[in-house]
Amino acid sequence: MPTFTALTTLEGKDAAEALGAAMERLTPEPTGVGVFEIEDGSGLWEVGGYFTEAPDAAGLALLAAMHGARDFTVSELPETDWVAKVRRELAPVEAGRFFVYGSHDADRVPADCIPLLIEASMAFGTGHHGTTQGCLRALDRLATAGLAPRAVADIGCGTAVLAMAAAHLWQVPVLASDIDPVAVEVAEANVAAGGLTGRVHCLEAAGFDHPALAEAAPFGLVFANILKTPLIALAPLIAEHLDAGGVAILSGLLNEQADEVAAAYVENGLVVHDQESIGDWTTICIRKPA
Repeated sequence: MPTFTALTTLEGKDAAEALGAAMERLTPEPTGVGVFEIEDGSGLWEVGGYFTEAPDAAGLALLAAMHGARDFTVSELPETDWVAKVRRELAPVEAGRFFVYGSHDADRVPADCIPLLIEASMAFGTGHHGTTQGCLRALDRLATAGLAPRAVADIGCGTAVLAMAAAHLWQVPVLASDIDPVAVEVAEANVAAGGLTGRVHCLEAAGFDHPALAEAAPFGLVFANILKTPLIALAPLIAEHLDAGGVAILSGLLNEQADEVAAAYVENGLVVHDQESIGDWTTICIRKPA
């Protein structure tokens, strides 16, 4: 069976998500639609759909014009075993005491690690990106130093890999939230596959805007592995929801964006505790004074 792709780019997350939602209503219907930020600092987002028959060129052109996107590029893909391809390319990742792997690599899990089973999916955070690795390594250092949070929040959780890592370390409430309902579904599936149902609670929410997050606050640890602009916007809320002495692990940042983000948190009374760069990406640990 042939597979067709239709890809375009445009500026802004909201516009991209609106276009992705509109694509799902096309005829013929796509088998899947993805919306991703292009991580080069350009501010552009890619919107793509997969089809089992040639998509409607006129319909795509109309959607692009309505949403301010570039013209769609339509391609027919060669026959490929995509599952096998992804599995070959997503090798296990070690980050401190954590070992992130897919089910196809279950026989490679070391005995002396904390295993995190995460399958490749539409949600961000398989452990292969420098931002996720940076967060896990920061978590490992904090745990070694004796951090003992009363509760943990993973804001913009994606696959929930960070929330799952925290749940393995501490018997405390761990809440994982994402604005994307697909990410929440993926997170719930990963939590169940990892045997952490009831330990990690997955929520659909923007920032801290959910009754469960309000009830569990203040948090001794907050993850926010997202993007520069929302991280800056979240600075007052993270400062408000952190427990005294609590730590926020921030990532999703290009190296050159780190100082601007750190400054936003310092302005809200927090202090930079730790910082690490992996390739082009920086992870920052911010602490709230006790």
